[in-house]
Amino acid sequence: MSDVTAPKPKKPSAKIIITCAVTGGIHTPTMSDALPYRPEDIAREAIAAAEAGASILHLHARDPKDGRPTPDPNVFMQFLPRIKQSTNAIINITTGGGLNMTVEDRLAAPLVAKPEMCSLNMGSMNFGIYPMADRYKDWKFDWEEPYLRHTDDFIFRNTFRDIERILKMLGEEHGTRFEHECYDVGHLYNVAHFVDRGLLKPPFFVQMIFGILGGIGADLDNLLFMKRTADKIFGDNYQWSVLAAGRHQMNFATQAALLGGSVRVGLEDSLYIGKGMLASSNAEQVSKIRRILEELGHEIATPDEARVMLGLKGGDRVDF
Repeated sequence: MSDVTAPKPKKPSAKIIITCAVTGGIHTPTMSDALPYRPEDIAREAIAAAEAGASILHLHARDPKDGRPTPDPNVFMQFLPRIKQSTNAIINITTGGGLNMTVEDRLAAPLVAKPEMCSLNMGSMNFGIYPMADRYKDWKFDWEEPYLRHTDDFIFRNTFRDIERILKMLGEEHGTRFEHECYDVGHLYNVAHFVDRGLLKPPFFVQMIFGILGGIGADLDNLLFMKRTADKIFGDNYQWSVLAAGRHQMNFATQAALLGGSVRVGLEDSLYIGKGMLASSNAEQVSKIRRILEELGHEIATPDEARVMLGLKGGDRVDF
Protein backbone atom coordinates (compact mmCIF):
# COMPACT_ATOMS: atom_id res chain seq x y z
CA MET A 1 0.00 0.00 0.00
CA SER A 2 1.44 3.36 -0.97
CA ASP A 3 2.34 6.03 1.59
CA VAL A 4 -0.16 8.80 0.87
CA THR A 5 1.77 11.20 3.10
CA ALA A 6 4.94 11.05 0.99
CA PRO A 7 5.74 14.02 -1.28
CA LYS A 8 4.51 13.54 -4.81
CA PRO A 9 7.42 13.08 -7.22
CA LYS A 10 7.55 15.37 -10.20
CA LYS A 11 7.65 14.04 -13.73
CA PRO A 12 11.05 12.71 -14.79
CA SER A 13 11.19 15.37 -17.50
CA ALA A 14 11.55 18.18 -14.91
CA LYS A 15 14.98 19.78 -15.26
CA ILE A 16 17.40 19.12 -12.40
CA ILE A 17 20.01 21.67 -11.33
CA ILE A 18 23.37 20.23 -10.38
CA THR A 19 25.36 22.36 -7.95
CA CYS A 20 29.02 21.63 -7.32
CA ALA A 21 30.58 22.85 -4.05
CA VAL A 22 34.22 22.92 -5.05
CA THR A 23 36.26 23.26 -1.86
CA GLY A 24 34.27 24.57 1.12
CA GLY A 25 35.58 25.31 4.59
CA ILE A 26 35.23 21.95 6.34
CA HIS A 27 37.71 19.49 4.90
CA THR A 28 41.43 20.12 5.25
CA PRO A 29 44.35 19.43 2.88
CA THR A 30 45.52 16.37 4.82
CA MET A 31 42.25 14.58 4.03
CA SER A 32 42.63 14.49 0.26
CA ASP A 33 45.23 15.56 -2.28
CA ALA A 34 42.33 16.35 -4.62
CA LEU A 35 40.94 19.13 -2.39
CA PRO A 36 41.80 22.39 -4.18
CA TYR A 37 43.06 25.35 -2.19
CA ARG A 38 45.30 27.39 -4.50
CA PRO A 39 43.38 29.87 -6.68
CA GLU A 40 44.54 28.24 -9.89
CA ASP A 41 43.40 24.83 -8.62
CA ILE A 42 40.01 26.14 -7.50
CA ALA A 43 39.52 27.71 -10.92
CA ARG A 44 40.56 24.55 -12.76
CA GLU A 45 38.31 22.33 -10.63
CA ALA A 46 35.34 24.69 -11.00
CA ILE A 47 35.67 24.92 -14.77
CA ALA A 48 35.95 21.14 -15.10
CA ALA A 49 32.88 20.67 -12.90
CA ALA A 50 30.90 23.03 -15.11
CA GLU A 51 32.04 21.18 -18.22
CA ALA A 52 30.87 17.94 -16.56
CA GLY A 53 27.36 19.34 -16.08
CA ALA A 54 27.23 21.57 -12.99
CA SER A 55 25.04 24.63 -13.56
CA ILE A 56 25.96 26.26 -10.24
CA LEU A 57 29.46 26.49 -8.77
CA HIS A 58 29.47 27.11 -5.02
CA LEU A 59 32.79 28.68 -4.06
CA HIS A 60 34.90 29.35 -0.97
CA ALA A 61 38.45 30.71 -0.89
CA ARG A 62 41.47 29.30 0.89
CA ASP A 63 44.87 30.67 1.80
CA PRO A 64 47.16 29.63 -1.08
CA LYS A 65 50.00 28.91 1.34
CA ASP A 66 48.38 26.36 3.64
CA GLY A 67 44.77 25.81 2.56
CA ARG A 68 43.02 27.34 5.54
CA PRO A 69 39.69 29.07 4.71
CA THR A 70 40.03 32.79 4.05
CA PRO A 71 37.48 35.58 3.52
CA ASP A 72 39.98 37.76 1.64
CA PRO A 73 38.33 39.29 -1.46
CA ASN A 74 41.73 39.52 -3.12
CA VAL A 75 42.04 35.73 -3.03
CA PHE A 76 38.52 35.30 -4.46
CA MET A 77 39.44 37.68 -7.26
CA GLN A 78 42.32 35.42 -8.25
CA PHE A 79 39.86 32.77 -9.44
CA LEU A 80 36.41 34.35 -9.96
CA PRO A 81 37.24 36.19 -13.22
CA ARG A 82 38.93 33.13 -14.71
CA ILE A 83 35.93 30.93 -13.96
CA LYS A 84 33.52 33.50 -15.40
CA GLN A 85 35.60 33.85 -18.57
CA SER A 86 35.76 30.09 -19.08
CA THR A 87 32.21 28.96 -18.31
CA ASN A 88 28.60 30.12 -18.35
CA ALA A 89 27.91 28.48 -14.98
CA ILE A 90 26.25 30.42 -12.17
CA ILE A 91 28.85 31.48 -9.62
CA ASN A 92 27.58 31.17 -6.05
CA ILE A 93 29.82 32.70 -3.36
CA THR A 94 29.63 31.57 0.24
CA THR A 95 28.42 33.81 3.05
CA GLY A 96 29.14 30.95 5.46
CA GLY A 97 32.89 31.24 4.99
CA GLY A 98 34.92 29.22 7.45
CA LEU A 99 34.77 28.50 11.17
CA ASN A 100 35.54 31.50 13.41
CA MET A 101 34.89 34.10 10.70
CA THR A 102 32.75 37.07 11.71
CA VAL A 103 29.73 38.09 9.67
CA GLU A 104 31.79 41.03 8.41
CA ASP A 105 34.47 38.60 7.23
CA ARG A 106 31.87 36.42 5.53
CA LEU A 107 30.36 39.39 3.67
CA ALA A 108 33.66 40.86 2.48
CA ALA A 109 34.04 39.01 -0.81
CA PRO A 110 30.33 38.89 -1.79
CA LEU A 111 29.99 42.66 -1.32
CA VAL A 112 32.93 43.20 -3.66
CA ALA A 113 31.88 40.62 -6.26
CA LYS A 114 28.08 41.19 -6.17
CA PRO A 115 27.41 37.71 -7.58
CA GLU A 116 24.21 36.29 -9.02
CA MET A 117 23.90 33.96 -6.04
CA CYS A 118 25.25 33.46 -2.53
CA SER A 119 24.72 30.75 0.04
CA LEU A 120 22.81 31.85 3.14
CA ASN A 121 22.69 29.71 6.27
CA MET A 122 19.24 29.93 7.82
CA GLY A 123 19.96 29.44 11.51
CA SER A 124 22.56 29.24 14.24
CA MET A 125 23.60 25.71 15.19
CA ASN A 126 26.17 23.46 16.77
CA PHE A 127 28.47 22.49 13.89
CA GLY A 128 30.56 19.52 14.95
CA ILE A 129 33.32 18.30 12.67
CA TYR A 130 35.69 17.37 15.50
CA PRO A 131 35.22 13.57 15.08
CA MET A 132 37.09 13.79 11.77
CA ALA A 133 40.29 14.71 13.61
CA ASP A 134 40.56 11.23 15.10
CA ARG A 135 41.01 9.69 11.63
CA TYR A 136 44.42 11.29 11.03
CA LYS A 137 47.77 11.24 12.82
CA ASP A 138 50.04 13.17 10.49
CA TRP A 139 48.94 16.60 9.29
CA LYS A 140 50.18 18.63 6.33
CA PHE A 141 49.69 21.93 8.17
CA ASP A 142 49.63 22.79 11.86
CA TRP A 143 46.29 24.66 11.72
CA GLU A 144 44.23 21.66 10.64
CA GLU A 145 43.86 19.56 13.80
CA PRO A 146 42.94 22.41 16.19
CA TYR A 147 40.57 23.83 13.58
CA LEU A 148 38.61 20.59 13.65
CA ARG A 149 38.88 19.77 17.36
CA HIS A 150 37.60 23.11 18.64
CA THR A 151 34.20 22.51 17.04
CA ASP A 152 33.08 20.55 20.11
CA ASP A 153 32.60 24.03 21.61
CA PHE A 154 31.55 25.96 18.52
CA ILE A 155 28.27 27.55 17.53
CA PHE A 156 27.90 28.52 13.87
CA ARG A 157 26.29 31.94 14.20
CA ASN A 158 23.43 32.92 11.91
CA THR A 159 21.04 35.07 13.94
CA PHE A 160 17.86 36.63 12.57
CA ARG A 161 19.69 39.96 12.53
CA ASP A 162 22.60 38.44 10.61
CA ILE A 163 20.28 36.90 8.04
CA GLU A 164 18.31 40.13 7.63
CA ARG A 165 21.54 42.05 7.14
CA ILE A 166 22.70 39.70 4.39
CA LEU A 167 19.31 39.76 2.67
CA LYS A 168 19.33 43.55 2.61
CA MET A 169 23.00 44.21 1.80
CA LEU A 170 23.30 41.62 -0.95
CA GLY A 171 19.71 40.95 -1.97
CA GLU A 172 18.02 44.34 -1.90
CA GLU A 173 21.07 46.43 -2.77
CA HIS A 174 22.77 44.22 -5.36
CA GLY A 175 20.12 41.82 -6.68
CA THR A 176 21.87 38.72 -5.41
CA ARG A 177 19.63 35.72 -4.75
CA PHE A 178 20.36 32.91 -2.35
CA GLU A 179 20.89 29.22 -1.81
CA HIS A 180 19.07 29.01 1.53
CA GLU A 181 20.99 26.36 3.45
CA CYS A 182 18.65 24.52 5.83
CA TYR A 183 20.32 22.07 8.20
CA ASP A 184 17.14 21.21 10.08
CA VAL A 185 13.39 21.61 9.81
CA GLY A 186 13.36 24.78 11.93
CA HIS A 187 15.48 26.49 9.30
CA LEU A 188 12.64 26.05 6.80
CA TYR A 189 10.41 28.02 9.13
CA ASN A 190 13.13 30.69 9.34
CA VAL A 191 12.92 31.03 5.55
CA ALA A 192 9.15 31.38 5.89
CA HIS A 193 9.64 34.09 8.53
CA PHE A 194 11.55 36.25 6.08
CA VAL A 195 9.01 35.55 3.37
CA ASP A 196 6.26 36.74 5.72
CA ARG A 197 8.24 39.92 6.44
CA GLY A 198 8.60 40.64 2.73
CA LEU A 199 12.40 40.38 2.75
CA LEU A 200 12.39 37.26 0.60
CA LYS A 201 10.30 36.78 -2.52
CA PRO A 202 9.81 33.70 -4.69
CA PRO A 203 11.16 31.89 -6.50
CA PHE A 204 13.66 30.95 -3.82
CA PHE A 205 16.10 28.07 -3.68
CA VAL A 206 16.11 25.85 -0.59
CA GLN A 207 19.13 23.62 -0.06
CA MET A 208 18.25 20.86 2.42
CA ILE A 209 21.37 19.60 4.20
CA PHE A 210 21.65 16.24 5.93
CA GLY A 211 24.33 14.48 7.94
CA ILE A 212 26.19 17.32 9.66
CA LEU A 213 26.65 16.70 13.40
CA GLY A 214 24.36 19.31 14.94
CA GLY A 215 21.83 19.19 12.10
CA ILE A 216 19.23 16.73 10.89
CA GLY A 217 20.46 13.19 10.21
CA ALA A 218 20.85 11.56 6.81
CA ASP A 219 17.80 9.30 6.99
CA LEU A 220 15.24 8.88 4.22
CA ASP A 221 12.40 9.59 6.66
CA ASN A 222 14.01 12.95 7.40
CA LEU A 223 14.22 13.76 3.71
CA LEU A 224 10.53 13.01 3.27
CA PHE A 225 9.69 15.06 6.37
CA MET A 226 11.73 18.07 5.21
CA LYS A 227 10.13 17.92 1.77
CA ARG A 228 6.59 17.61 3.15
CA THR A 229 7.24 20.53 5.49
CA ALA A 230 8.62 22.72 2.71
CA ASP A 231 5.65 21.88 0.48
CA LYS A 232 3.26 22.79 3.30
CA ILE A 233 5.00 26.11 3.96
CA PHE A 234 5.93 27.23 0.46
CA GLY A 235 3.56 25.45 -1.93
CA ASP A 236 4.83 25.87 -5.50
CA ASN A 237 6.85 29.02 -4.75
CA TYR A 238 10.24 27.40 -4.33
CA GLN A 239 12.93 25.27 -5.93
CA TRP A 240 14.70 22.74 -3.77
CA SER A 241 17.89 20.77 -3.69
CA VAL A 242 19.57 18.26 -1.40
CA LEU A 243 23.09 17.63 -0.22
CA ALA A 244 24.22 15.01 2.24
CA ALA A 245 27.58 14.88 3.93
CA GLY A 246 30.17 12.19 3.40
CA ARG A 247 29.09 8.66 2.49
CA HIS A 248 25.46 9.70 2.10
CA GLN A 249 26.17 12.08 -0.78
CA MET A 250 25.24 10.08 -3.87
CA ASN A 251 22.37 7.99 -2.54
CA PHE A 252 20.67 11.01 -0.97
CA ALA A 253 21.07 13.05 -4.14
CA THR A 254 19.49 10.22 -6.11
CA GLN A 255 16.57 9.98 -3.66
CA ALA A 256 16.01 13.73 -3.91
CA ALA A 257 15.93 13.59 -7.70
CA LEU A 258 13.33 10.81 -7.58
CA LEU A 259 11.17 13.23 -5.57
CA GLY A 260 11.67 16.01 -8.11
CA GLY A 261 14.50 17.86 -6.38
CA SER A 262 17.82 19.20 -7.57
CA VAL A 263 21.17 18.01 -6.22
CA ARG A 264 24.49 19.22 -4.88
CA VAL A 265 27.77 17.35 -4.94
CA GLY A 266 31.41 18.42 -4.64
CA LEU A 267 34.48 18.02 -2.45
CA GLU A 268 33.08 20.46 0.12
CA ASP A 269 30.42 17.90 1.00
CA SER A 270 32.22 14.58 0.46
CA LEU A 271 35.75 13.59 -0.46
CA TYR A 272 34.68 10.21 -1.84
CA ILE A 273 33.37 8.81 -5.10
CA GLY A 274 32.49 5.37 -3.70
CA LYS A 275 32.95 3.27 -0.60
CA GLY A 276 36.54 3.72 0.56
CA MET A 277 37.50 5.47 -2.70
CA LEU A 278 38.62 9.10 -2.63
CA ALA A 279 37.33 11.17 -5.53
CA SER A 280 39.98 12.36 -7.94
CA SER A 281 38.15 15.63 -8.65
CA ASN A 282 34.93 17.56 -8.33
CA ALA A 283 34.18 16.78 -11.96
CA GLU A 284 34.26 13.07 -11.20
CA GLN A 285 31.43 13.51 -8.70
CA VAL A 286 29.44 15.71 -11.08
CA SER A 287 29.85 13.18 -13.88
CA LYS A 288 28.70 10.34 -11.63
CA ILE A 289 25.52 12.02 -10.42
CA ARG A 290 24.75 13.27 -13.92
CA ARG A 291 25.08 9.74 -15.29
CA ILE A 292 22.78 8.37 -12.58
CA LEU A 293 20.15 11.05 -13.16
CA GLU A 294 20.16 10.75 -16.94
CA GLU A 295 19.86 6.97 -16.73
CA LEU A 296 16.77 7.52 -14.56
CA GLY A 297 15.27 9.66 -17.30
CA HIS A 298 15.95 13.12 -15.91
CA GLU A 299 17.17 16.12 -17.87
CA ILE A 300 19.93 18.32 -16.50
CA ALA A 301 19.31 22.08 -16.45
CA THR A 302 21.76 24.27 -18.33
CA PRO A 303 23.07 27.37 -16.53
CA ASP A 304 20.67 29.62 -18.43
CA GLU A 305 17.74 27.33 -17.65
CA ALA A 306 18.75 27.40 -13.99
CA ARG A 307 18.87 31.21 -14.11
CA VAL A 308 15.26 31.28 -15.27
CA MET A 309 14.17 28.71 -12.66
CA LEU A 310 15.79 30.71 -9.86
CA GLY A 311 15.03 34.22 -11.09
CA LEU A 312 18.67 35.32 -11.21
CA LYS A 313 19.89 38.68 -12.46
CA GLY A 314 22.38 37.27 -15.00
CA GLY A 315 26.13 36.93 -15.21
CA ASP A 316 26.51 40.31 -16.89
CA ARG A 317 25.46 42.12 -13.69
CA VAL A 318 28.26 41.02 -11.40
CA ASP A 319 31.44 42.90 -10.45
CA PHE A 320 34.11 40.45 -11.54
